[in-house]
Amino acid sequence: MRRIPPLAAVRVFEAAARHENFTSAATELGMTQAAVSYQIRLLEERLGVPLFRREKRRVMLTDAGRRAAAPIGRAFDAIDAAFAQLRTEDEGMLTISTSLTFANTWLAWRLGGFQMAHPEMAVRLSVNDALTDFVTDEVDVAVRAGRGPWPGLAADLLIPVDFTPMCSPAFLERHGGDRLHPADLLRLPMISPHDPWWSHWLREAGVKVAEGDMRPGVRMDSQANEGNAAMAGQGMAMLTPFFWRNDLAEGRLVRPFAQTSTRGYAYWLVVPEHRRAVPKIKRFREWLLAEVARDLAAD
Repeated sequence: MRRIPPLAAVRVFEAAARHENFTSAATELGMTQAAVSYQIRLLEERLGVPLFRREKRRVMLTDAGRRAAAPIGRAFDAIDAAFAQLRTEDEGMLTISTSLTFANTWLAWRLGGFQMAHPEMAVRLSVNDALTDFVTDEVDVAVRAGRGPWPGLAADLLIPVDFTPMCSPAFLERHGGDRLHPADLLRLPMISPHDPWWSHWLREAGVKVAEGDMRPGVRMDSQANEGNAAMAGQGMAMLTPFFWRNDLAEGRLVRPFAQTSTRGYAYWLVVPEHRRAVPKIKRFREWLLAEVARDLAAD
């Protein structure tokens, strides 16, 4: 077991020994001269030896104080270097956690632009639909879908989540084209029919549907997979237009109906409150909000 005196007093001694001046040490440490003198006296009483000689308007290290000052100074230098290394490592890597849908349909297509703007920083994208635990996971920021707020997290609204049926142009042509009505969806192949978005959208479109799953069918674990299945002509998928804007513009997907619905969910950028001012996090937040705003304005 280490028998180390109170570290607050040791820190004061290290500064006072370096300056051989209590007033200079107090200025460096943001303390009063009386507080420095008090900490030194506590340390001397703990050790049982004087560390400084008080002579009129100055203090001088005793032989014991001088013997202690050098190794303690080196120890503080080592501590400072260790934390400096950690600060450098932390600033050099940004880890982002997000869902498969947000990564594959939007963020992964743009993240290279952020890294190119900050070439001194490595960027790691962790894709996981589980909620991030900032205490145990090595994650700096996360993009989370939900309603918020989350205790202890600062949250910025990114994208409101709305949804509407989409399919491939060929699929729509085979199943009625412009003559298709919302009620007709009940007889068409649906991708992930268990998704509650289906019944919610259909009810808002005036279609009577029973509670629970629409019907048996292929279940997919993310909207990213559902959209790709829809583009392959496998059925009608309930998708968020923002994420598929390029595929809609380039004709890989079509929206048979103008109606969109929402259940109050959104995508949010979240970060622990105590880390929101970290420079790399601030840079990413500013970049992400600007990118999202640019795309929303283009719709």
